Amino acid sequence: MILDLVLRNANVLTMDPARPTASSLGILHGRVVGLAEDIEGLNAREVIDLGGRTVVPGFIDAHCHTSWFGLGLIEPSVEGCTGFGELFQRLRIEASTVPAGEWLVASGFNHRLFGGRFPDLAGLDAATGEVPLFLRHNSGHFAVVNSAALRRAGLFEPGTPNPAGGTVVRESDGYPTGVIEETAQESFQALFQPRPLARLQEAVQKATAVYATQGITSFTDAGIGGGWIGQSSVELAAFQHAAADGTLFARAQLMPVLDVFHRLSGHPADGLGTGLDLGMHSGFGSEMLSLGPVKVFLDGSLLGETAAVSEPYCSHASSPGAAHGGLGYFQSEPEELRAAIEDAYRSGWAVAAHAIGDRAVDLALDIFEDVQARHGRHTLPNRIEHASVTRPEQLPRLAHAGIAVTPQASFFKEGGDGMMSSLGPERSAWAYRAASFLRAGVTVAGSSDRPVADGDVLRGMQAFVDRRTASGAVFGHPSERLSRQQALELYTTSAAAATGTANIKGSLTPGKLADIVVLSGNPLDAPDLNDLGIEATMLGGAVTHSVMEGIPA
Repeated sequence: MILDLVLRNANVLTMDPARPTASSLGILHGRVVGLAEDIEGLNAREVIDLGGRTVVPGFIDAHCHTSWFGLGLIEPSVEGCTGFGELFQRLRIEASTVPAGEWLVASGFNHRLFGGRFPDLAGLDAATGEVPLFLRHNSGHFAVVNSAALRRAGLFEPGTPNPAGGTVVRESDGYPTGVIEETAQESFQALFQPRPLARLQEAVQKATAVYATQGITSFTDAGIGGGWIGQSSVELAAFQHAAADGTLFARAQLMPVLDVFHRLSGHPADGLGTGLDLGMHSGFGSEMLSLGPVKVFLDGSLLGETAAVSEPYCSHASSPGAAHGGLGYFQSEPEELRAAIEDAYRSGWAVAAHAIGDRAVDLALDIFEDVQARHGRHTLPNRIEHASVTRPEQLPRLAHAGIAVTPQASFFKEGGDGMMSSLGPERSAWAYRAASFLRAGVTVAGSSDRPVADGDVLRGMQAFVDRRTASGAVFGHPSERLSRQQALELYTTSAAAATGTANIKGSLTPGKLADIVVLSGNPLDAPDLNDLGIEATMLGGAVTHSVMEGIPA
């Protein structure tokens, strides 16, 4: 047997407890075939001496938004603006280039970087005139629009009812402020979407090229095809085209949003509810491109205090979500959410429920426990996305039900101080847990929520280790800090388990995919993981990124 590739003189951290380390690794037909003595004496078409560098499994980002991130790389952005004057000037320049009748769609706004304030409507109108503006908030749960956009959407006049599950924030006189929350965004997006498939494919290409530079070889896109999070009803095709063209540089698991499901008409004995045409469900696809759970939003965000909590936010009087009594809100009535989730679940779909506040986590737990008891468990686990505020008594329920969670350490630096202020000291100790999830036996997946937050995996790992905010405070409770080993597991073996793919990825075990990251140093003993470099990334043994001599990019 002749191998395709041998990596030798390496510090291989396999993440397989049965064989934790090795000095060499062999690859054939895109898979790991052996370690060290397993491949001794075998010839290979290519041999690379790594000079003692560390090899780890390819990183898995279990919750990100790839189309959205990629569009932000090719469309206007206000990222980097340091004041409203600069923001208005940026918008004025961009608006001047928009063809008549079209929209200015931009991203990169975060009110936390502007002292917690949003731009006033008069300033937006002066900058953009009659060009309708849709400026997406980094969280995705808000947007800023101008009067031209409000009029086009029919939501400018006082007394106009809010869309279900969303809010057009208004002044005391009933006129809009320009801030729109949650599902209210769809009223505006419907006027400039769907995005062209060619543009979405370009966005996917550019986004996954960035992923490769950061060692990410697999990702789960947490919401495509509809709702306020999707870009087009045929969004999956952009990923399929990219895969066919060789411009999808990481393995994609896609979550369709529940909004696009419809009643299925199979045989009555099938017991089907809702889903996608042809009866496809979670797990359909290939190792390169597959369908994950269906995504459903139960509540909002902590940044805007629209997440559903059981006790009021400490600063709710001045938050965008203040109109809801400081408790946040569900995006639909709980019984409607319950019925819709069960309909999808009995059609074969695992469910990923966006639940940030503890009241939303309660709802997700109740629903998942019920549907699993009545319909059994699927191959892919049900998930709670973010699980941002979880009370102590919720932890054993999560573990017993086999529900995976995706907390993001990437929020700690930029948003941590603000979130702790909103939650107060007791609830801050329950926020974005990590170590206590693991102690309780909960499956925890490493993820970023990119572009809402920083998607660099090494920085995410370091954030799980030190939990530092911008002020230098420890986010939450210090006991939630992870060891470097645990942090690495989150983005490899644990993320593979949470995405239902542990049989093919997450560790460098013979027989699994040869998805590999070559690091400049050992992440288990590096003083600061941010100082490590991604030397090379391989997808099925093929190089997708390299800065090393002898390994062409």
